[in-house]
Amino acid sequence: MEAIISIKFMDKKEEKIISIVIPTYNEQNYIKECLNSFLHQDYPKEKMEILVVDGMSADKTKELALNYAKKYPFIKVLDNPKRFTPSGFNIGIKNAKGKYICFVGGHSKAPRNYVKKIVYAFEKHKDVDCIGVRSKATSLSKSLISKAIALSLSSWFGAGSAKFRREEDKTKFTDTVAQPCYRRGVFREIGLFNENLIRSQDMELNLRLKKKGKKILLIPNIAFNYYPKNNLKDFFIHNFEDGIWAVYPLKFVEIPLCFRHYIPLIFVLSLIISGLFGIFSSLFSFLFSLIIFLYFLTSVYFSAKIAIKEKDIRLLAVMPIVFAVRHFGYGIGSLIGLIKLIKGDGRKKKERN
Repeated sequence: MEAIISIKFMDKKEEKIISIVIPTYNEQNYIKECLNSFLHQDYPKEKMEILVVDGMSADKTKELALNYAKKYPFIKVLDNPKRFTPSGFNIGIKNAKGKYICFVGGHSKAPRNYVKKIVYAFEKHKDVDCIGVRSKATSLSKSLISKAIALSLSSWFGAGSAKFRREEDKTKFTDTVAQPCYRRGVFREIGLFNENLIRSQDMELNLRLKKKGKKILLIPNIAFNYYPKNNLKDFFIHNFEDGIWAVYPLKFVEIPLCFRHYIPLIFVLSLIISGLFGIFSSLFSFLFSLIIFLYFLTSVYFSAKIAIKEKDIRLLAVMPIVFAVRHFGYGIGSLIGLIKLIKGDGRKKKERN
C-alpha cells in the first residue's frame, strides 16, 4: 500500500533558516518549559520560527501557547482538527517557512545550543537530509518510580539498540533520531508523514528516507530532556500503545520497522507458546521456566548496574518491575497489533502521545 499520504504539499518561500514544529495535546504541564527553552536559544530569533500545532487540547495548552505568541512574533499557534501527531506534523510542514524543519515534542526541553548546533551540522554535512540528537529521559517527579522509569529509557535493556536513547561519544549515522530536523526539500521528494499511523510515523518516514539512499545523522553531544510517564499504569499504557503501532502499521505500509521493535513481541510469544505446550510437555515447561529465569537474571543485572551508578540501592528492587512493565506492555501491545493486522481491522484506535 502506498506510504505517502495524498496531501498536496504547498511549498513556502524560505523566509527563515529554521522552523520548529511542536505538535501538542494536553501539554499544559510542559509547554511553558518547552517554549522557554527556545526563547533562550543562542541563535538569532529573527532567523527562526516556532509553530505550535495544537490537537484541540482539552486543557490550557493552547491558551498558554497563545500567550507566548502575543509576546513573541516568531511564535505561532495553529489548529490540528484531526488531533493526532502525524497530521500535526504535516500542518507544520505546510506552514513552515524555514530552510530546515524540526519536530519537537511538547513534553521536552531543548538545550540552549540546540538550534545553533543543528544549523551548523546541516551546513557542515551537505549530504545529510535528517539530523537529530540524543533523547535524555528526565523525571519531573521526585518519586522513586518516576526516577526508575526515566532511567530505564536510557538503559540498553530498556532502550535496546536505539542510539538516540543512550549516551554516545561520536557523531554517527543511524536509522532514527530524537527531535529530528529535515531539509525541507525532503518532503517534496519522499512525501509527508503517513496520517494512517497514530504512532511510529517518524520511524516510517525515516525508513522511506533511507530507502531513497539518504542519510540520518545523530549528534550525541546534544541531549534533549524528555519527560516520560511518571507512574507504572501510564507507563504500561504508553508502551502497550507503542507496541500496537510497532506491528499494525504493516497494514498501511510495506516497510517493517527495525528488528529491535519486534523483540518484545518475540519474547511474549515465546512465553505464551512454551507455556501452553508446557501443559503437555516437560520439555516446553522447562523452556518456559528457562526463559523466565534468564529474563529475571538479565533484569537484575542491569538493575544492579543502574543502582550502583546512581548510588541508590532502592533501585535494585524497583528497576526489575519497571523493566517488566515496559517489556510486557510493549510485547502484549505488539501481539494485539499482530492480531488486528491478521484480522484486517481498519478502524483507527485513538491512541495519544
